[in-house]
Formats: sequence, structure tokens, C-alpha cells
Amino acid sequence: MTVALLFNNGYLDHLLETWGYAAVFLFVGAESIGVPVPGETMLTLAALYAGSTHKLNIYGIVATAAAAAIIGDNIGYTIGRIGGYRLLRRHGKHIRVDERRLKIGRYLFDRHGGKVVFFGRFVAVLRTYSAFLAGTMEMHWATFLVYNAAGGIVWASIFGFGYYAFGKTLERLQTPFDIALIVVAAAGIVAGIWLVRRKERELGEKAEAAYPGALD
Repeated sequence: MTVALLFNNGYLDHLLETWGYAAVFLFVGAESIGVPVPGETMLTLAALYAGSTHKLNIYGIVATAAAAAIIGDNIGYTIGRIGGYRLLRRHGKHIRVDERRLKIGRYLFDRHGGKVVFFGRFVAVLRTYSAFLAGTMEMHWATFLVYNAAGGIVWASIFGFGYYAFGKTLERLQTPFDIALIVVAAAGIVAGIWLVRRKERELGEKAEAAYPGALD
């Protein structure tokens, strides 16, 4: 059973109704540590739930999500700092992280570490692994904390207040518009994959030039 099947929206709704803020904290925190669970989906569902039922307070949801993101990311950072690099060197090939991609990771964090941590909060894969990678690449903790906290607060506020404000409108979307959104999203995903692969090749060349030979 895949994560997507296990954590379908109906199941998340049930957890949200049963546990409230604790469910938001658990899912956002776990995703931030590096566990592939739908933390952002739980945040958006909680915001929609608050807007339609008023059983949860949106300020409480945003604060809970931001705190969970910051705490979870710091745990992920610590795990990466303690032994993440050795784990990736030894077992990274099993998750398609070879030496070339390790060099790309080091190159990005050496030059744009703060930006990767901040904006990674808004990107699905980076949201799960950026903190671990920051620790693995030995990013200074104080720098990490500043960008991590800022990213967590801004992310939680945008998705929390945004879905709370527009929740009723989103729920009333008509079928033709839904289909159009799906088509646009699919086209965006295809274009995004192409751009990511192209950018990875460019970054790989720059990283190899910056760190020639085998990594220590």
C-alpha cells in the first residue's frame, strides 16, 4: 500500500476531526523530519475545515504548523549533521543519490544554502529532505535556523490563511473548471520535470568543476 493510498483525504479528514491541532503537528512535523507523509495536505485540509466548520481556530492551525515545521526540520538537520553524509555515501544509490548528486547538493548549499532552506519549504521533495541535506552538507546551524524559521512561518501562513479565506470558493468549483485545472497542472508537471532535468545537468557540470575528483 502506497503512502498516497494510505493517507487519502478521507483518512486525513478523520484524523483531523479526531485529533485536531495534534494531527496537524504530527503530519507537518513528521514530513519535516524526512518521513514521506502529506504534511502540507493536512495543513490545507485543516484550514478548509476551520473555514467551513469553525471548530478549529485558523491562528492555532498556522501556529501549530509553523512550530511543527521548525521543530521537525531541526530534528532532520540534526540527523543529517550527525551521520547523514556517511549514510548517503554508503546507501544513497538506493534512493538515486549518487556522488554526482551529492556534489550538486554541496554546490547548492555552499552558494545558496539559505535560499534552498527557505524556498524548499514550498517544494514537495525539498520540504521533506532539505533539512536533512542541510545537516548533511554541514550548513551552519544558526544560518539554517533563521531561514528555516522564516520559511516555516511564511509557508504556514500562506497555505493556512489562504485556504481558510478561499476554502468555500474552492469547495464550490464546477466540473469544467476542475478539468481545466487538472490539464494545466499536468502540463506544468511535464514542463517542470523537463526544466529540473535540464537544470540538473547544468548544475552537475558546475559542481564537478567546483569539486573535481571524489568527494571526501
